[in-house]
Amino acid sequence: MEQVNALKEKGNAALQQGNYTEAIKFYSDAIALDPTNHVLFSNRSAAYAKDEQFELAYADAEKTVTLKPDWGKGYSRKGSALAYLGRTDEAIEAYEEGLRIDPTNAQLAEGLKEVKAKNPPFPGAGLNADLFRSPDLFVKLRNNPQTRAFLDDPEYLKIVTKLHTDPTAKLDRFDDPRILTTVCVLLGLNFTMAGDGDIPMDTSEPPSQPTPRPKEPEKRKEPSEDLSGLSQSQLLARKEKERGNDAYKKKDFETALAHYNKAVELDSSDITYLNNIAAVYFEQKEYQKCIEQCEKAIEIGRENRADFKLIAKAFTRIGNAYKKLEEYSTAKVYYEKSMSEHRTPEIRSLLSDIEKKIKEKEAKAYIDPEKAEEAKEKGNELFKKGDYAEAIKYYSDAIKRNPEDSKYYSNRAACYTKLAAFDLGLKDCEKCLELDPKFIKGWIRKGKILQGMQQQGKAISAYQKALELDPVNTEAIEGYRSCSVAVNSNPDEVRKRAMADPEIQAILRDPAMRLILQQMQNDPKALNDHLKNPDIAAKIQKLLESGLIAIH
Repeated sequence: MEQVNALKEKGNAALQQGNYTEAIKFYSDAIALDPTNHVLFSNRSAAYAKDEQFELAYADAEKTVTLKPDWGKGYSRKGSALAYLGRTDEAIEAYEEGLRIDPTNAQLAEGLKEVKAKNPPFPGAGLNADLFRSPDLFVKLRNNPQTRAFLDDPEYLKIVTKLHTDPTAKLDRFDDPRILTTVCVLLGLNFTMAGDGDIPMDTSEPPSQPTPRPKEPEKRKEPSEDLSGLSQSQLLARKEKERGNDAYKKKDFETALAHYNKAVELDSSDITYLNNIAAVYFEQKEYQKCIEQCEKAIEIGRENRADFKLIAKAFTRIGNAYKKLEEYSTAKVYYEKSMSEHRTPEIRSLLSDIEKKIKEKEAKAYIDPEKAEEAKEKGNELFKKGDYAEAIKYYSDAIKRNPEDSKYYSNRAACYTKLAAFDLGLKDCEKCLELDPKFIKGWIRKGKILQGMQQQGKAISAYQKALELDPVNTEAIEGYRSCSVAVNSNPDEVRKRAMADPEIQAILRDPAMRLILQQMQNDPKALNDHLKNPDIAAKIQKLLESGLIAIH
Protein backbone atom coordinates (compact mmCIF):
# COMPACT_ATOMS: atom_id res chain seq x y z
CA MET A 1 0.00 0.00 0.00
CA GLU A 2 2.88 2.36 0.73
CA GLN A 3 4.26 1.84 -2.79
CA VAL A 4 0.79 2.42 -4.29
CA ASN A 5 0.38 5.70 -2.41
CA ALA A 6 3.85 6.82 -3.49
CA LEU A 7 3.01 6.14 -7.15
CA LYS A 8 -0.31 7.92 -6.79
CA GLU A 9 1.38 11.00 -5.30
CA LYS A 10 3.86 11.03 -8.18
CA GLY A 11 0.96 10.79 -10.62
CA ASN A 12 -0.81 13.67 -8.90
CA ALA A 13 2.34 15.80 -9.04
CA ALA A 14 2.86 15.05 -12.74
CA LEU A 15 -0.79 15.87 -13.51
CA GLN A 16 -0.57 19.19 -11.68
CA GLN A 17 2.52 20.07 -13.74
CA GLY A 18 0.84 19.18 -17.05
CA ASN A 19 2.94 16.01 -17.61
CA TYR A 20 -0.10 13.91 -18.57
CA THR A 21 1.76 10.97 -20.14
CA GLU A 22 3.94 10.65 -17.05
CA ALA A 23 0.89 10.90 -14.76
CA ILE A 24 -0.88 8.13 -16.70
CA LYS A 25 2.21 5.91 -16.32
CA PHE A 26 2.37 6.39 -12.55
CA TYR A 27 -1.35 5.72 -12.13
CA SER A 28 -1.09 2.63 -14.36
CA ASP A 29 1.83 1.28 -12.30
CA ALA A 30 -0.21 1.83 -9.13
CA ILE A 31 -3.25 0.09 -10.66
CA ALA A 32 -1.06 -2.93 -11.53
CA LEU A 33 -0.31 -3.24 -7.80
CA ASP A 34 -3.84 -2.45 -6.60
CA PRO A 35 -6.39 -3.18 -9.39
CA THR A 36 -9.44 -2.65 -7.15
CA ASN A 37 -8.56 0.90 -6.06
CA HIS A 38 -11.31 3.12 -7.50
CA VAL A 39 -9.38 6.32 -6.70
CA LEU A 40 -6.56 5.30 -9.03
CA PHE A 41 -8.95 4.72 -11.94
CA SER A 42 -10.64 8.07 -11.20
CA ASN A 43 -7.32 9.92 -11.26
CA ARG A 44 -6.16 8.17 -14.43
CA SER A 45 -9.50 9.09 -16.04
CA ALA A 46 -8.72 12.74 -15.26
CA ALA A 47 -5.23 12.37 -16.78
CA TYR A 48 -6.62 10.77 -19.95
CA ALA A 49 -9.15 13.60 -20.27
CA LYS A 50 -6.41 16.21 -19.94
CA ASP A 51 -4.44 14.33 -22.61
CA GLU A 52 -7.55 14.39 -24.88
CA GLN A 53 -7.83 10.58 -24.84
CA PHE A 54 -11.54 10.77 -24.09
CA GLU A 55 -12.43 7.14 -24.87
CA LEU A 56 -9.86 5.94 -22.35
CA ALA A 57 -11.05 8.58 -19.87
CA TYR A 58 -14.57 7.18 -20.25
CA ALA A 59 -13.39 3.57 -19.82
CA ASP A 60 -11.63 4.45 -16.55
CA ALA A 61 -14.63 6.42 -15.33
CA GLU A 62 -16.85 3.39 -15.98
CA LYS A 63 -14.42 1.21 -14.02
CA THR A 64 -14.49 3.73 -11.17
CA VAL A 65 -18.28 3.55 -10.98
CA THR A 66 -18.21 -0.26 -11.14
CA LEU A 67 -15.72 -0.49 -8.27
CA LYS A 68 -17.41 2.18 -6.14
CA PRO A 69 -21.05 2.70 -7.24
CA ASP A 70 -21.85 4.89 -4.21
CA TRP A 71 -19.07 7.44 -4.91
CA GLY A 72 -20.25 10.67 -6.56
CA LYS A 73 -16.92 11.59 -8.10
CA GLY A 74 -16.97 8.52 -10.33
CA TYR A 75 -20.18 9.76 -11.96
CA SER A 76 -18.66 13.21 -12.38
CA ARG A 77 -15.71 11.66 -14.25
CA LYS A 78 -18.10 9.64 -16.38
CA GLY A 79 -20.30 12.62 -17.21
CA SER A 80 -17.29 14.73 -18.14
CA ALA A 81 -15.83 12.06 -20.45
CA LEU A 82 -19.19 11.49 -22.17
CA ALA A 83 -19.62 15.22 -22.68
CA TYR A 84 -16.23 15.43 -24.40
CA LEU A 85 -17.20 12.51 -26.64
CA GLY A 86 -20.32 14.40 -27.72
CA ARG A 87 -22.64 11.91 -26.02
CA THR A 88 -24.55 14.68 -24.32
CA ASP A 89 -27.69 12.74 -23.36
CA GLU A 90 -25.62 10.00 -21.74
CA ALA A 91 -23.55 12.65 -19.93
CA ILE A 92 -26.72 14.15 -18.48
CA GLU A 93 -27.84 10.67 -17.36
CA ALA A 94 -24.48 10.08 -15.64
CA TYR A 95 -24.69 13.35 -13.72
CA GLU A 96 -28.31 12.72 -12.73
CA GLU A 97 -27.49 9.18 -11.57
CA GLY A 98 -24.65 10.57 -9.46
CA LEU A 99 -26.95 13.18 -7.92
CA ARG A 100 -29.46 10.48 -6.98
CA ILE A 101 -26.66 8.84 -4.96
CA ASP A 102 -25.12 12.08 -3.66
CA PRO A 103 -27.77 14.87 -3.90
CA THR A 104 -25.57 17.50 -2.23
CA ASN A 105 -22.55 17.05 -4.52
CA ALA A 106 -21.87 20.54 -5.92
CA GLN A 107 -19.52 19.28 -8.65
CA LEU A 108 -22.16 16.93 -10.07
CA ALA A 109 -24.79 19.68 -9.94
CA GLU A 110 -22.49 22.17 -11.68
CA GLY A 111 -21.50 19.59 -14.32
CA LEU A 112 -25.14 18.81 -15.08
CA LYS A 113 -26.04 22.49 -15.25
CA GLU A 114 -23.15 23.24 -17.61
CA VAL A 115 -23.88 20.36 -19.99
CA LYS A 116 -27.56 21.30 -20.18
CA ALA A 117 -26.77 25.00 -20.62
CA LYS A 118 -24.25 24.41 -23.37
CA ASN A 119 -26.21 21.69 -25.14
CA PRO A 120 -25.36 21.15 -27.93
CA PRO A 121 -21.66 22.17 -27.71
CA PHE A 122 -20.20 19.00 -29.20
CA PRO A 123 -19.73 17.38 -32.63
CA GLY A 124 -22.81 16.34 -34.50
CA ALA A 125 -24.99 18.69 -32.47
CA GLY A 126 -25.82 21.26 -35.11
CA LEU A 127 -23.05 23.83 -34.69
CA ASN A 128 -22.06 25.88 -37.72
CA ALA A 129 -19.05 27.94 -38.71
CA ASP A 130 -20.67 31.23 -37.57
CA LEU A 131 -18.90 30.55 -34.28
CA PHE A 132 -15.61 31.36 -36.08
CA ARG A 133 -16.78 34.63 -37.70
CA SER A 134 -16.02 36.86 -34.71
CA PRO A 135 -13.72 39.76 -35.75
CA ASP A 136 -11.48 39.16 -32.72
CA LEU A 137 -11.32 35.38 -33.28
CA PHE A 138 -7.54 35.17 -33.54
CA VAL A 139 -6.97 37.37 -30.49
CA LYS A 140 -9.22 35.05 -28.44
CA LEU A 141 -7.35 31.99 -29.64
CA ARG A 142 -3.91 33.56 -29.10
CA ASN A 143 -4.80 34.76 -25.59
CA ASN A 144 -6.21 31.41 -24.46
CA PRO A 145 -3.50 29.02 -23.17
CA GLN A 146 -5.40 26.01 -24.55
CA THR A 147 -5.34 27.25 -28.17
CA ARG A 148 -2.31 29.56 -28.26
CA ALA A 149 0.13 26.92 -29.50
CA PHE A 150 -2.28 25.72 -32.20
CA LEU A 151 -1.83 29.00 -34.12
CA ASP A 152 1.80 28.07 -34.78
CA ASP A 153 0.62 25.03 -36.77
CA PRO A 154 0.07 25.98 -40.45
CA GLU A 155 -2.50 23.21 -41.00
CA TYR A 156 -4.62 24.35 -38.05
CA LEU A 157 -4.31 27.97 -39.19
CA LYS A 158 -5.60 27.05 -42.64
CA ILE A 159 -8.66 25.28 -41.18
CA VAL A 160 -9.51 28.15 -38.83
CA THR A 161 -8.89 30.82 -41.47
CA LYS A 162 -11.24 29.05 -43.88
CA LEU A 163 -13.95 28.87 -41.20
CA HIS A 164 -13.32 32.55 -40.41
CA THR A 165 -13.41 33.90 -43.97
CA ASP A 166 -15.42 31.47 -46.13
CA PRO A 167 -19.22 31.86 -45.67
CA THR A 168 -19.77 28.42 -47.25
CA ALA A 169 -17.36 26.59 -44.91
CA LYS A 170 -18.81 23.81 -42.77
CA LEU A 171 -17.82 22.98 -39.24
CA ASP A 172 -17.15 19.27 -39.71
CA ARG A 173 -13.59 18.63 -38.48
CA PHE A 174 -14.40 17.18 -35.06
CA ASP A 175 -12.06 14.27 -35.75
CA ASP A 176 -9.34 16.84 -34.98
CA PRO A 177 -9.18 17.31 -31.16
CA ARG A 178 -7.78 20.82 -31.69
CA ILE A 179 -11.04 21.90 -33.36
CA LEU A 180 -13.02 20.40 -30.49
CA THR A 181 -10.87 22.35 -28.04
CA THR A 182 -11.30 25.52 -30.12
CA VAL A 183 -15.10 25.13 -30.13
CA CYS A 184 -15.08 24.74 -26.34
CA VAL A 185 -12.98 27.92 -25.99
CA LEU A 186 -15.22 29.94 -28.33
CA LEU A 187 -18.35 28.76 -26.55
CA GLY A 188 -16.86 29.92 -23.26
CA LEU A 189 -16.54 26.38 -21.95
CA ASN A 190 -13.72 25.63 -19.57
CA PHE A 191 -11.67 22.90 -21.28
CA THR A 192 -11.97 20.96 -18.04
CA MET A 193 -15.74 21.30 -18.24
CA ALA A 194 -18.31 19.30 -16.40
CA GLY A 195 -16.51 19.66 -13.11
CA ASP A 196 -13.38 17.77 -14.16
CA GLY A 197 -10.84 20.47 -13.47
CA ASP A 198 -12.48 21.52 -10.24
CA ILE A 199 -12.02 18.08 -8.66
CA PRO A 200 -8.84 17.97 -6.60
CA MET A 201 -6.66 14.89 -6.82
CA ASP A 202 -7.33 12.39 -4.07
CA THR A 203 -4.53 12.04 -1.61
CA SER A 204 -6.17 9.43 0.56
CA GLU A 205 -8.92 6.84 0.43
CA PRO A 206 -12.32 8.32 1.33
CA PRO A 207 -14.02 6.55 4.26
CA SER A 208 -16.69 4.11 3.10
CA GLN A 209 -19.02 5.35 5.83
CA PRO A 210 -19.07 8.63 7.71
CA THR A 211 -17.55 8.28 11.15
CA PRO A 212 -19.07 10.05 14.13
CA ARG A 213 -17.15 13.10 15.24
CA PRO A 214 -15.39 12.37 18.52
CA LYS A 215 -15.84 14.69 21.42
CA GLU A 216 -13.10 17.27 21.67
CA PRO A 217 -10.85 16.55 24.65
CA GLU A 218 -10.51 19.17 27.28
CA LYS A 219 -7.77 21.64 26.50
CA ARG A 220 -4.78 21.19 28.67
CA LYS A 221 -1.23 22.30 28.70
CA GLU A 222 0.94 20.36 26.28
CA PRO A 223 3.38 18.15 28.11
CA SER A 224 7.05 18.86 27.50
CA GLU A 225 8.90 16.55 25.12
CA ASP A 226 9.73 13.21 26.67
CA LEU A 227 13.51 12.91 26.56
CA SER A 228 13.70 9.86 28.78
CA GLY A 229 14.28 7.55 25.81
CA LEU A 230 17.32 9.48 24.57
CA SER A 231 20.84 8.42 25.29
CA GLN A 232 23.37 10.70 26.91
CA SER A 233 25.10 11.36 23.56
CA GLN A 234 21.76 12.21 21.90
CA LEU A 235 21.00 14.71 24.66
CA LEU A 236 24.41 16.28 24.25
CA ALA A 237 23.89 16.42 20.46
CA ARG A 238 20.70 18.42 20.97
CA LYS A 239 22.47 20.91 23.16
CA GLU A 240 25.16 21.32 20.49
CA LYS A 241 22.44 21.94 17.89
CA GLU A 242 20.88 24.66 20.08
CA ARG A 243 24.25 26.35 20.42
CA GLY A 244 24.72 26.08 16.66
CA ASN A 245 21.31 27.65 16.10
CA ASP A 246 22.19 30.59 18.33
CA ALA A 247 25.42 31.16 16.37
CA TYR A 248 23.60 30.79 13.04
CA LYS A 249 21.08 33.50 14.00
CA LYS A 250 24.00 35.80 14.75
CA LYS A 251 25.52 34.88 11.34
CA ASP A 252 28.54 33.43 13.12
CA PHE A 253 28.66 30.59 10.62
CA GLU A 254 32.02 29.09 11.56
CA THR A 255 30.93 28.68 15.17
CA ALA A 256 27.59 27.26 14.03
CA LEU A 257 29.40 24.72 11.84
CA ALA A 258 31.57 23.61 14.73
CA HIS A 259 28.54 22.94 16.95
CA TYR A 260 26.56 21.17 14.21
CA ASN A 261 29.52 18.95 13.35
CA LYS A 262 29.93 18.11 17.04
CA ALA A 263 26.21 17.18 17.12
CA VAL A 264 26.75 14.80 14.19
CA GLU A 265 29.67 13.16 16.00
CA LEU A 266 27.44 12.60 19.03
CA ASP A 267 24.39 11.38 17.04
CA SER A 268 25.02 10.47 13.41
CA SER A 269 21.48 9.15 12.84
CA ASP A 270 19.64 12.51 13.05
CA ILE A 271 19.06 14.15 9.63
CA THR A 272 18.42 17.55 11.26
CA TYR A 273 22.07 18.21 12.08
CA LEU A 274 23.16 17.46 8.50
CA ASN A 275 20.41 19.73 7.14
CA ASN A 276 21.66 22.51 9.41
CA ILE A 277 25.24 22.08 8.20
CA ALA A 278 23.94 22.35 4.61
CA ALA A 279 22.11 25.56 5.54
CA VAL A 280 25.38 27.08 6.76
CA TYR A 281 27.19 26.15 3.55
CA PHE A 282 24.34 27.70 1.56
CA GLU A 283 24.70 30.99 3.47
CA GLN A 284 28.46 30.87 2.84
CA LYS A 285 27.77 30.38 -0.89
CA GLU A 286 29.55 27.02 -0.74
CA TYR A 287 26.86 25.48 -2.92
CA GLN A 288 28.62 22.23 -3.87
CA LYS A 289 29.35 21.51 -0.20
CA CYS A 290 25.71 22.32 0.56
CA ILE A 291 24.56 19.80 -2.06
CA GLU A 292 26.90 17.09 -0.73
CA GLN A 293 25.62 17.57 2.82
CA CYS A 294 21.99 17.43 1.68
CA GLU A 295 22.61 14.21 -0.26
CA LYS A 296 24.22 12.71 2.84
CA ALA A 297 21.26 13.92 4.94
CA ILE A 298 18.79 12.22 2.57
CA GLU A 299 20.75 8.96 2.70
CA ILE A 300 20.87 9.02 6.51
CA GLY A 301 17.22 10.02 6.65
CA ARG A 302 16.15 7.09 4.47
CA GLU A 303 18.16 4.65 6.56
CA ASN A 304 16.61 5.89 9.79
CA ARG A 305 13.03 6.42 8.53
CA ALA A 306 13.19 10.18 9.09
CA ASP A 307 10.14 12.41 8.75
CA PHE A 308 9.41 12.90 5.03
CA LYS A 309 9.18 16.67 5.64
CA LEU A 310 12.86 16.72 6.64
CA ILE A 311 13.80 14.76 3.53
CA ALA A 312 11.73 17.17 1.43
CA LYS A 313 13.61 20.08 3.03
CA ALA A 314 16.93 18.55 1.97
CA PHE A 315 15.71 18.11 -1.61
CA THR A 316 14.50 21.72 -1.66
CA ARG A 317 17.84 23.00 -0.44
CA ILE A 318 19.62 21.07 -3.20
CA GLY A 319 17.24 22.70 -5.67
CA ASN A 320 18.01 26.13 -4.22
CA ALA A 321 21.74 25.48 -4.50
CA TYR A 322 21.49 24.45 -8.15
CA LYS A 323 19.33 27.51 -8.77
CA LYS A 324 22.12 29.71 -7.40
CA LEU A 325 24.56 27.86 -9.68
CA GLU A 326 22.13 28.65 -12.56
CA GLU A 327 21.72 24.95 -13.30
CA TYR A 328 17.98 25.40 -13.60
CA SER A 329 17.03 22.04 -15.12
CA THR A 330 18.79 20.18 -12.31
CA ALA A 331 17.15 22.49 -9.76
CA LYS A 332 13.76 21.61 -11.23
CA VAL A 333 14.45 17.88 -10.78
CA TYR A 334 15.16 18.35 -7.08
CA TYR A 335 12.14 20.60 -6.50
CA GLU A 336 10.00 17.88 -8.07
CA LYS A 337 11.61 15.30 -5.78
CA SER A 338 10.78 17.54 -2.83
CA MET A 339 7.17 17.78 -4.05
CA SER A 340 6.96 13.99 -4.21
CA GLU A 341 7.97 13.85 -0.53
CA HIS A 342 5.83 16.71 0.76
CA ARG A 343 3.69 19.10 -1.29
CA THR A 344 3.62 22.71 -0.08
CA PRO A 345 2.65 26.01 -1.75
CA GLU A 346 6.20 27.28 -1.22
CA ILE A 347 7.73 24.42 -3.24
CA ARG A 348 5.08 24.80 -5.92
CA SER A 349 6.03 28.48 -6.17
CA LEU A 350 9.74 27.63 -6.41
CA LEU A 351 8.99 25.09 -9.13
CA SER A 352 6.94 27.60 -11.14
CA ASP A 353 9.71 30.17 -10.84
CA ILE A 354 12.38 27.72 -12.01
CA GLU A 355 10.23 26.65 -14.97
CA LYS A 356 10.05 30.30 -16.06
CA LYS A 357 13.82 30.62 -15.76
CA ILE A 358 14.31 27.47 -17.85
CA LYS A 359 12.07 28.89 -20.58
CA GLU A 360 13.93 32.21 -20.50
CA LYS A 361 17.27 30.42 -20.72
CA GLU A 362 16.06 28.25 -23.60
CA ALA A 363 14.75 31.32 -25.41
CA LYS A 364 18.12 33.08 -25.02
CA ALA A 365 19.97 29.97 -26.18
CA TYR A 366 17.73 29.82 -29.26
CA ILE A 367 18.64 33.33 -30.38
CA ASP A 368 20.71 33.28 -33.58
CA PRO A 369 20.43 36.29 -35.95
CA GLU A 370 21.91 34.37 -38.90
CA LYS A 371 19.37 31.56 -38.61
CA ALA A 372 16.68 34.20 -38.14
CA GLU A 373 17.55 35.66 -41.54
CA GLU A 374 17.45 32.19 -43.08
CA ALA A 375 13.98 31.62 -41.63
CA LYS A 376 12.85 35.03 -42.90
CA GLU A 377 14.06 34.25 -46.45
CA LYS A 378 12.20 30.94 -46.38
CA GLY A 379 9.10 32.80 -45.17
CA ASN A 380 9.48 35.31 -48.02
CA GLU A 381 9.58 32.48 -50.59
CA LEU A 382 6.41 30.94 -49.18
CA PHE A 383 4.72 34.35 -49.07
CA LYS A 384 5.41 34.86 -52.78
CA LYS A 385 3.86 31.45 -53.49
CA GLY A 386 0.74 32.43 -51.54
CA ASP A 387 1.31 29.87 -48.77
CA TYR A 388 0.72 32.39 -46.00
CA ALA A 389 0.00 29.93 -43.18
CA GLU A 390 3.31 28.13 -43.75
CA ALA A 391 5.13 31.47 -44.10
CA ILE A 392 3.87 32.47 -40.64
CA LYS A 393 5.63 29.42 -39.21
CA TYR A 394 9.01 30.62 -40.56
CA TYR A 395 8.47 34.27 -39.61
CA SER A 396 7.55 33.12 -36.08
CA ASP A 397 10.78 31.12 -35.93
CA ALA A 398 12.70 34.19 -37.11
CA ILE A 399 11.12 36.20 -34.27
CA LYS A 400 12.19 33.57 -31.73
CA ARG A 401 15.70 33.62 -33.20
CA ASN A 402 15.91 37.42 -33.07
CA PRO A 403 12.98 39.01 -31.21
CA GLU A 404 14.41 42.53 -31.50
CA ASP A 405 14.21 42.78 -35.32
CA SER A 406 11.11 44.77 -36.32
CA LYS A 407 11.05 43.44 -39.92
CA TYR A 408 10.02 39.96 -38.88
CA TYR A 409 6.92 41.23 -37.07
CA SER A 410 6.04 43.34 -40.11
CA ASN A 411 6.37 40.34 -42.43
CA ARG A 412 4.23 38.15 -40.22
CA ALA A 413 1.65 40.94 -40.02
CA ALA A 414 1.47 40.86 -43.83
CA CYS A 415 0.65 37.14 -43.70
CA TYR A 416 -2.04 37.65 -41.07
CA THR A 417 -3.51 40.41 -43.24
CA LYS A 418 -3.70 38.05 -46.23
CA LEU A 419 -5.50 35.52 -44.04
CA ALA A 420 -7.89 38.25 -42.77
CA ALA A 421 -6.57 37.76 -39.21
CA PHE A 422 -6.44 41.54 -38.80
CA ASP A 423 -6.32 41.52 -35.01
CA LEU A 424 -3.15 39.42 -34.95
CA GLY A 425 -1.66 41.49 -37.76
CA LEU A 426 -2.35 44.71 -35.86
CA LYS A 427 -0.68 43.27 -32.76
CA ASP A 428 2.44 42.46 -34.80
CA CYS A 429 2.47 45.95 -36.35
CA GLU A 430 2.32 47.55 -32.93
CA LYS A 431 5.25 45.41 -31.75
CA CYS A 432 7.16 46.25 -34.91
CA LEU A 433 6.67 50.00 -34.35
CA GLU A 434 7.50 49.70 -30.66
CA LEU A 435 10.89 48.30 -31.73
CA ASP A 436 11.40 50.80 -34.56
CA PRO A 437 9.07 53.84 -34.54
CA LYS A 438 10.72 55.11 -37.77
CA PHE A 439 9.95 51.97 -39.80
CA ILE A 440 7.77 53.42 -42.59
CA LYS A 441 6.56 50.05 -43.88
CA GLY A 442 5.28 49.25 -40.37
CA TRP A 443 3.10 52.38 -40.32
CA ILE A 444 1.79 51.69 -43.83
CA ARG A 445 1.00 48.07 -42.96
CA LYS A 446 -0.78 49.20 -39.81
CA GLY A 447 -2.82 51.65 -41.88
CA LYS A 448 -3.88 48.89 -44.31
CA ILE A 449 -4.90 46.58 -41.49
CA LEU A 450 -6.96 49.32 -39.83
CA GLN A 451 -8.61 49.96 -43.20
CA GLY A 452 -9.49 46.28 -43.38
CA MET A 453 -10.99 46.56 -39.91
CA GLN A 454 -13.10 49.55 -41.08
CA GLN A 455 -11.32 51.89 -38.67
CA GLN A 456 -10.67 54.63 -41.20
CA GLY A 457 -9.88 57.37 -38.69
CA LYS A 458 -7.14 55.34 -37.01
CA ALA A 459 -5.84 54.26 -40.42
CA ILE A 460 -5.49 57.93 -41.41
CA SER A 461 -3.36 58.52 -38.29
CA ALA A 462 -1.08 55.61 -39.24
CA TYR A 463 -0.67 56.96 -42.78
CA GLN A 464 0.03 60.42 -41.36
CA LYS A 465 2.89 58.95 -39.31
CA ALA A 466 4.30 57.34 -42.44
CA LEU A 467 4.05 60.64 -44.34
CA GLU A 468 5.86 62.48 -41.54
CA LEU A 469 8.77 60.10 -42.15
CA ASP A 470 8.52 60.15 -45.97
CA PRO A 471 6.25 62.90 -47.37
CA VAL A 472 6.41 61.51 -50.94
CA ASN A 473 5.73 57.84 -50.16
CA THR A 474 3.14 56.81 -52.75
CA GLU A 475 1.63 53.96 -50.67
CA ALA A 476 1.09 56.26 -47.70
CA ILE A 477 -0.37 59.02 -49.91
CA GLU A 478 -2.76 56.60 -51.62
CA GLY A 479 -3.80 55.04 -48.31
CA TYR A 480 -4.41 58.43 -46.74
CA ARG A 481 -6.45 59.55 -49.77
CA SER A 482 -8.64 56.42 -49.87
CA CYS A 483 -9.33 56.65 -46.13
CA SER A 484 -10.24 60.31 -46.40
CA VAL A 485 -12.68 59.54 -49.22
CA ALA A 486 -14.23 56.72 -47.15
CA VAL A 487 -14.57 58.96 -44.11
CA ASN A 488 -16.14 61.85 -46.01
CA SER A 489 -18.35 59.81 -48.36
CA ASN A 490 -21.10 59.35 -45.80
CA PRO A 491 -20.94 62.03 -43.07
CA ASP A 492 -24.07 60.75 -41.31
CA GLU A 493 -22.60 57.28 -40.97
CA VAL A 494 -19.29 58.72 -39.73
CA ARG A 495 -21.06 60.81 -37.10
CA LYS A 496 -23.25 57.91 -36.01
CA ARG A 497 -20.24 55.62 -35.59
CA ALA A 498 -18.21 58.26 -33.74
CA MET A 499 -21.01 59.18 -31.35
CA ALA A 500 -21.32 55.55 -30.29
CA ASP A 501 -17.82 55.79 -28.79
CA PRO A 502 -18.01 56.65 -25.04
CA GLU A 503 -14.64 58.42 -25.20
CA ILE A 504 -15.88 60.71 -27.99
CA GLN A 505 -19.05 61.42 -26.02
CA ALA A 506 -17.01 62.40 -22.95
CA ILE A 507 -14.81 64.76 -25.01
CA LEU A 508 -17.80 66.51 -26.56
CA ARG A 509 -19.50 66.90 -23.17
CA ASP A 510 -16.43 68.66 -21.76
CA PRO A 511 -17.24 72.43 -21.69
CA ALA A 512 -13.55 73.35 -22.08
CA MET A 513 -13.22 71.19 -25.21
CA ARG A 514 -16.41 72.65 -26.69
CA LEU A 515 -14.93 76.13 -26.23
CA ILE A 516 -11.62 75.06 -27.83
CA LEU A 517 -13.41 73.55 -30.85
CA GLN A 518 -15.39 76.76 -31.28
CA GLN A 519 -12.14 78.79 -31.17
CA MET A 520 -10.58 76.50 -33.77
CA GLN A 521 -13.55 77.02 -36.06
CA ASN A 522 -13.38 80.80 -35.75
CA ASP A 523 -9.59 81.06 -35.71
CA PRO A 524 -7.67 78.04 -37.14
CA LYS A 525 -4.40 79.54 -35.87
CA ALA A 526 -5.58 78.90 -32.29
CA LEU A 527 -5.00 75.19 -32.92
CA ASN A 528 -1.23 75.54 -32.58
CA ASP A 529 -1.52 76.98 -29.09
CA HIS A 530 -3.91 74.25 -27.94
CA LEU A 531 -1.73 71.46 -29.33
CA LYS A 532 1.01 72.45 -26.90
CA ASN A 533 -1.11 70.94 -24.12
CA PRO A 534 -0.63 67.12 -24.31
CA ASP A 535 -4.09 66.31 -22.89
CA ILE A 536 -5.87 68.59 -25.34
CA ALA A 537 -3.70 67.34 -28.23
CA ALA A 538 -4.69 63.72 -27.42
CA LYS A 539 -8.40 64.60 -27.39
CA ILE A 540 -8.14 66.50 -30.70
CA GLN A 541 -6.30 63.52 -32.20
CA LYS A 542 -9.13 61.25 -31.06
CA LEU A 543 -11.71 63.50 -32.76
CA LEU A 544 -9.61 63.55 -35.94
CA GLU A 545 -9.41 59.75 -35.96
CA SER A 546 -13.18 59.49 -35.53
CA GLY A 547 -13.75 61.66 -38.60
CA LEU A 548 -15.86 64.18 -36.68
CA ILE A 549 -13.40 67.00 -37.38
CA ALA A 550 -10.83 67.63 -40.08
CA ILE A 551 -7.92 70.07 -40.29
CA HIS A 552 -7.23 71.63 -43.69
